[in-house]
Amino acid sequence: MNTLYRENDEQRALAPVEREVTGREDYRSPYRRDYARLIHSPSFRRLQGKTQVFPGDETDFFRNRLTHSLEVAQIAKSIAIRLNHTDPYLKTQPIDVDLVELAGLAHDLGHPPFGHNGERALDDCMKRYGGFEGNAQTFHILTKVEKKDLMKGSLEPIGPNGSDMRLGLNWCFRSLASIIKYDQLIPARRGRYERLRKGIYTGDKETFLKVKKAVCADHAADGKFKTIECSIMDLADDIAYSTYDLEDVFKANFLTPIEILGSSEKLLKNVAEKVERALERAFTSKDVIQTLLEIFDWSDESEEDDRVARKEGGDTWQVVRSAMGAKQLASNGYMRTKFTADLVSEILSGIKVTVDEMNPVVSKVWLQEDGRRKVEVLKHFTFESTIMSSRVRVAEKRGYAIVERIFKELCSEDGQMLLPDDFRDLYDRCRGEQAKRRVICDFVAGMTDRYCVEFYGRIFSENPQSIFKPF
Repeated sequence: MNTLYRENDEQRALAPVEREVTGREDYRSPYRRDYARLIHSPSFRRLQGKTQVFPGDETDFFRNRLTHSLEVAQIAKSIAIRLNHTDPYLKTQPIDVDLVELAGLAHDLGHPPFGHNGERALDDCMKRYGGFEGNAQTFHILTKVEKKDLMKGSLEPIGPNGSDMRLGLNWCFRSLASIIKYDQLIPARRGRYERLRKGIYTGDKETFLKVKKAVCADHAADGKFKTIECSIMDLADDIAYSTYDLEDVFKANFLTPIEILGSSEKLLKNVAEKVERALERAFTSKDVIQTLLEIFDWSDESEEDDRVARKEGGDTWQVVRSAMGAKQLASNGYMRTKFTADLVSEILSGIKVTVDEMNPVVSKVWLQEDGRRKVEVLKHFTFESTIMSSRVRVAEKRGYAIVERIFKELCSEDGQMLLPDDFRDLYDRCRGEQAKRRVICDFVAGMTDRYCVEFYGRIFSENPQSIFKPF
């Protein structure tokens, strides 16, 4: 019988130099070493300054990409612990919970400033040069951008012949596999109006194939490569987004009970269409409303009071009760916390695993119908009612314009002179327009929201800016 973990999983592009004092460092696994490398990296720290749903300068209550990643890591680890405890196969060959936690912490590493609009701006700027996408950028950061290791014998990130000598954080191949959500390459060139594509950059193809071959050679070329750790992380991300981000929406009074239960037909239709695609079955606006009524059918009344109220109120009681529950959630922090905790607990109880005993590494973790329906409705309802609202869109529209203009200015004649010294040196050493554009893209993508606005102001603002503050 094949095992869930193999020796090849622990391979790295460059074998680490073992410490003389500690020998092979048997006191911690390779995945704990990767965890340490991530926690101490600048890219991870900068997540605290990147938007999750609401701009971070609004209040210190709202989640940012860093706190969201911490929540995803916690949920993912809980899923792994539960599956190890309940599934017969995993009781004997348990999922490595440290690796699952690592995947949760790193999954949003590649997101640029200003959320998905920043992502769209960079992709529009890079369509002729390999594109841009948050998941692809995460892999690119871990294998290239972060300054941890270079290829053996190299002292510079770019060799004399233009070859890329960077190894990023030099993670284990199994660790890298845990964040590969899309088993495909993004085309090197796309048309102006082509949609954003998810996957891996063509420039990272060699490392991508090495990872797949080392972790699961049988899936190296079938387009279906996704490890069990990645499946758990992906599911945890959906759960966190659909529940905890909703808590921010309530705290901000962005949605009132009336707005939730009286949503426009257009909004409900948009949500229904997305849920229908996700569930691969018919789903209507009425189904969206019914699911929301179930989710918010919650209050402090006793079962006896509820029974009497239902008898007296008839079919209208569920709507009334849902409105009461939603109103309490919008105004009471204790109830918001209880609501999200209970909802996450309910969803976690419906998570199952289908073990592939021939290739355990690609075993599937999935959510039962009831829980998945609620997650999909909440996820898409929050997106359509909040992210797509005029108030949030104004901020994101501004973010798109800022990111796009900075990128174009850096690509103009002598624009690279505005880059920090390390990025400018990298730019000068790279050969070919695509490689040079990728350096500029990496610099802009790594910015926090605040730094991006400040950088923009120092270039384009009419107000004088200090020349002594470094970029």
